[in-house]
Amino acid sequence: MNKKVVGATVALVMAVILIGGFIASDWNVRDEPAPVPFAPGDDGELPADSINYVLFEEWGPIMLVLGIVMFGAIIAGVTLSREEEDEEVEE
Repeated sequence: MNKKVVGATVALVMAVILIGGFIASDWNVRDEPAPVPFAPGDDGELPADSINYVLFEEWGPIMLVLGIVMFGAIIAGVTLSREEEDEEVEE
């Protein structure tokens, strides 16, 4: 199979997943800024408006997709650097 077709297919799938994550997420946009607690409350539970809760509970799917994209970027960088080393050795 052609590398360009595989690359384009993977890029299209990743774009659809990323856009789907953005569309499916509730951004919880407020009109006025409000303080955001970081530490757990007196009862040991995270408040629903804390940074940790919002980041991992509400924005979890987006963080997962971004993590996959970043991992793919690292793997692509390593692969490209190895290809360049192979080309230099052959010459």
